[in-house]
Amino acid sequence: MSFVYERLDHVQLAAPIGKEDDARTFYSEILGLKEIEKPEPLRNRGGVWFQAGMVHIHIGVEEPFTPAKKAHPAIRVRNIEAMKKYLDSRNIDYISDKNLPGANRFYVSDPFGNRLEFLEWG
Repeated sequence: MSFVYERLDHVQLAAPIGKEDDARTFYSEILGLKEIEKPEPLRNRGGVWFQAGMVHIHIGVEEPFTPAKKAHPAIRVRNIEAMKKYLDSRNIDYISDKNLPGANRFYVSDPFGNRLEFLEWG
């Protein structure tokens, strides 16, 4: 092949129409991602975009809405135990999973029921 995959650019998840403020509360205020401005041609579609370092999550809106319960982004975290303690302090439920050898990981559902995986290797 004459092309090379570089990295994943972003993950798009869905939310119900009109729930951008709920996404802001969860992704910015709780998870600590920064909201980034959508390009002008895409603003009228609704939704909101977030970024933390190389992690980009785009929340698009759709009707009818169905959350992603199986398909999900997996986000690498450094010091995942500190993240768990932080989530505990914010009363955010998560499900720990020990089924991937060598990984400390857990799952969180966003306010819309989308599944998010956080993991640390080693």
